[in-house]
Amino acid sequence: MTVQLRPAGLRLSDMARVAVTGMRARPLRAFLSALGVALGIAAMVAVMGVSASSRAEIDRTLQLLGTNLLTVGPGQNLTGKRAELPMKATAMVRRIGPVTAAAATGAVTAKVYRTDRVPTALSGGIAVLAADLNLPATVGGQVHAGDWLNPAAARLPTAVLGSAAARRLGLERAGNRIWLGQRWFSVTGILAPVPLAPELDSAVLIGWDAARDIGFDGHPTTLYCRSEESQVEAVRSVLAGTANPAAPNEVLVSRPSDALAAQRATDQAFSGLLVGIGAVALLVGGIGVANTMVVGVLERRAEIGLRRSMGATRGHIRIQFLSESLLLSLFGGAAGAALGWLLTVAYAFSRDWPPVVPTWALLSAVAGTGLVGVVAGLYPAVRASRLSPTEALTAP
Repeated sequence: MTVQLRPAGLRLSDMARVAVTGMRARPLRAFLSALGVALGIAAMVAVMGVSASSRAEIDRTLQLLGTNLLTVGPGQNLTGKRAELPMKATAMVRRIGPVTAAAATGAVTAKVYRTDRVPTALSGGIAVLAADLNLPATVGGQVHAGDWLNPAAARLPTAVLGSAAARRLGLERAGNRIWLGQRWFSVTGILAPVPLAPELDSAVLIGWDAARDIGFDGHPTTLYCRSEESQVEAVRSVLAGTANPAAPNEVLVSRPSDALAAQRATDQAFSGLLVGIGAVALLVGGIGVANTMVVGVLERRAEIGLRRSMGATRGHIRIQFLSESLLLSLFGGAAGAALGWLLTVAYAFSRDWPPVVPTWALLSAVAGTGLVGVVAGLYPAVRASRLSPTEALTAP
């Protein structure tokens, strides 16, 4: 009776134990190889996490401010010159059924200075705008310091500064005076930044009646309109004809929230670029793992020969080196994913963003490192398995 002997198989626990033993035999080299993989994974996870957190912040801003704000402005007339909106444009827009609020600003030809000692030839790039009293409520603006204009103050030489204008003038609180249109105006308030109307940040806002006293012609230059969420597109389609029935083709209608949506799209494109950079870093880490395994084959020929002479098959040797490469990459991937998550959370908290790290990013990162480990260890494993016991034991 002939008995055929079959080589014993390796259990999963045996594979893990052998792989850990191989890594512990060369801890520094294993650490450096895992570090290369970890840095690539951390870069990828952090980029995707920061991008997702940024988009979450934009979504939160849009949700708070609303996406139902439309802006109306003058275009060009037939001669190519800047057109004018009618003086009653705001009142006509308010008559549109789904419109819930409308406010306008008008450009005033005047210069603003901190004192009357500044030469009139100099300009700080600060615009002067006549503003409706309901402007902050319409555009979602908030007063950072002091108070907004009221019906009485709108007739007097009083002003409210945009956030950037206040910085340029060196004013941090209300109660000061500014030299505007060759006369003194009292500053009653300073606005916080207005995300949906950033042009207000670098402007000085005064009442409509006060603006007429320094030469304002009364024509609005920008009209802000809020409507019901479900009727935004319908309102948008009739805004031009309503604001200027005589020449609707000379009216421009835009949606400020589209700028934030464009910013989100740019964020996505930029994150795609950085993910590519992270992938390159991961590739470099994979090459480091492969190099470690190839050198390990050369240094461990005696071990390989001894194992072969004791009955280990080529399959056992291949599994041993593949297991080491896979475990090395998975350690690096797990550490990189954790590091990327921590970097994302730290950065999001520093910017007061909601920290968001997609679960699929963490899972795909670890799965990707597993694939890198298998690919990186394939050639060294095959090379080690092809060594004969005699060649391995007699190698220098």
